[in-house]
Amino acid sequence: METILEARHINKYFKKPVLFHVLKDINFKIKKGDFTSIMGKSGCGKSTLLYILSTMDTDYEGELYLNNRLITGADHNELSYIRNKHIGFVFQFHYLLPEFSVLENVMLPAKKLGENSGEEIIHDAIQKLKILNIEHLAKKRASQISGGEKQRVAIARALINNPSIIMGDEPTGNLDSYNAENVFNIFKQLSIEQNLSLLVVTHDMDFANQTDRIITMGDGRIIR
Repeated sequence: METILEARHINKYFKKPVLFHVLKDINFKIKKGDFTSIMGKSGCGKSTLLYILSTMDTDYEGELYLNNRLITGADHNELSYIRNKHIGFVFQFHYLLPEFSVLENVMLPAKKLGENSGEEIIHDAIQKLKILNIEHLAKKRASQISGGEKQRVAIARALINNPSIIMGDEPTGNLDSYNAENVFNIFKQLSIEQNLSLLVVTHDMDFANQTDRIITMGDGRIIR
């Protein structure tokens, strides 16, 4: 199985107000199609780690590989491109633009990437909405749909550039149990049918227990 993401000896320090060693020698691999969750108490470093893995934080020691390519040390423009093309994000809050339609929201990362024509992007966006069973919402404004639907739109948007990996930061944190289960089922389906890798930080034990594996963190280390 090919490795999609690999962290080697990742250490992170906060310099202020005093020196604090927040991530301590983090090592793991995510294979293609892996559905992995990261758990641990608040303050153990889960979100800090996700920021590094997603290339948004470059101030760390160690090496990060995406698709077997070293991306540590890449410049700002290259990282921006890598992030947009290869990494899809789903956060606790959907961050949709309320005045835009559902379809327009899903198209945004593809327009930013600029590798396909407008027609191709519309076609791809509709395909992603179909995967999530929300193509009937395409013309609706993002402000007019329910919370559960908004999170599906956010997932479709994360998928638009056919990323290598989806990263989630508490993607079910704002949802009721019914919609949380829906999001889990969507992720599971993507892992199985599209062979997509997923890495999700969560507090939700029910969610984590159904993923392929759980990385448990404590005090800045991987403890299991």
